[in-house]
Amino acid sequence: MPTTTRDDKDGHVTSVYKNEKARREVRSWCVNRIADWDFAHVRSEVVTSAGATGVVTAGPEPRGGEPDVVLLPGTNMNAALCLPLVEAMARERRVTILDLPGQPGLSAGGRPRARRMSWYGNWLSEALAQSVPGPAVLVGHSLGGAVALACDAPRIVGRVLLSGAGITRLRIPVPLMAATVPWLLRPSVARSTALLRHMAAPGRGELPGGLGVWMDLVARCCRTSLAPAPLPSDLLERRRSVPTLVATGRFDPFLPPHTLGPAARRRLGAEFRVIEGAGHLLLDEAPVEVCAVVEEFCAALGD
Repeated sequence: MPTTTRDDKDGHVTSVYKNEKARREVRSWCVNRIADWDFAHVRSEVVTSAGATGVVTAGPEPRGGEPDVVLLPGTNMNAALCLPLVEAMARERRVTILDLPGQPGLSAGGRPRARRMSWYGNWLSEALAQSVPGPAVLVGHSLGGAVALACDAPRIVGRVLLSGAGITRLRIPVPLMAATVPWLLRPSVARSTALLRHMAAPGRGELPGGLGVWMDLVARCCRTSLAPAPLPSDLLERRRSVPTLVATGRFDPFLPPHTLGPAARRRLGAEFRVIEGAGHLLLDEAPVEVCAVVEEFCAALGD
C-alpha cells in the first residue's frame, strides 16, 4: 500500500511515516493486534481520494433504521487501540471504526500540508458512503471529533465528541510539553508511559495494556501531527442542525471542562457532559462510561 499520493512531488502532501520500513512495522503491529482479537469482526478496506482507508466492523446488523456507530480515533490512534471499547459497544449496536488517513494505522499515510480539515471532511464523506449503508452516529475522540465536525454528509444523524478538537483551542500544560520532548527525541517505553500519565487522570494505576509500547513505536516510526485549530464559527453554526453531545474527562489537560463546556454550548449549542475519574484518554480510561454515554445518545435519537 503506498504511503504517498500523486501530490507528493509538489510538496503538498507529507507522510506520517519516516520511511517505508516504519510504515510496514506500524501496519504489522496493527494487523496482528486486530487478528488476535477474539470478538467477531470484519477487517476491510475502502478506497477514497485520500487513499486506502482501513475499516473494522463489529456488532449486529442495525434494526429498524437505527444508526451505525462510527468511531473516529484521535491523533496517533487507530482501530487496533480501540478494541476493548468497541467490544463492549458492539454487543448492542454495529460499530464501524475508520482509521484516519495521515495517522499511524491501516489507512494511507499521506496528509496535506494545508486545508487539512476540509480534506478530512471530504474523506469522511467518501468513507461513510462506502462503509456504512444507513444513518450514522459519529463518535470522534480528540482529532476524530474535529473530523466529525468537518464532515456534512447527509447520513450523519448525530455526533458524540469525546474531548473533541475543533471547538476551542487546546491547552498544552508545561509538564506535558516537558514530557513530550524526550518522548520524541529519545523514544522508549518508559518515556512513552511517562507522557501518557500526563494525559490521564492523576493517581491512575496501570495504564491500559499496549499503550506505552504503541506510543514508543509511534515516536520511532512516525511524524506526529499537531492538534487542529478551532473550526470556523460559520461551519460550527451549520452543524447545529444535527444533535451533538460533547464530553470530556474531569482531568483532561488539553480540554478541561471549564474550557470545553462553555465553548461547546456557545459555538455548537451542544449538550455537555463531564466524565469523572478520567483525563484525555477517555476510550482507555473510561470505556464503560463512554459506552453508556453513546448508548444513551443513540437511544434518545429514536425517541
